[in-house]
Amino acid sequence: MPTLDWIGKRAVLNHHRDIPFHLLKEDAELAAGDPESGNLVVQGDNLLALKALLPYYAQQAKLIYIDPPYNTSPAVTLSASLL
Repeated sequence: MPTLDWIGKRAVLNHHRDIPFHLLKEDAELAAGDPESGNLVVQGDNLLALKALLPYYAQQAKLIYIDPPYNTSPAVTLSASLL
């Protein structure tokens, strides 16, 4: 089976284990829709958000959509224009 390798992979392979769990906090001003629907929108760092969901939704989540970061650091230079 093919594998994906990159320089520094070993250093980040278990990085998630060093990140502490965080609790989710509801912001009533941002809430929308039926609170009993079971759906959530979590805003925050991808790894922190996933670790916060883990104790509640491990092996239960049907879909997790992670919006990719856009222009988050000087190392990433993207530009978009609508014509």
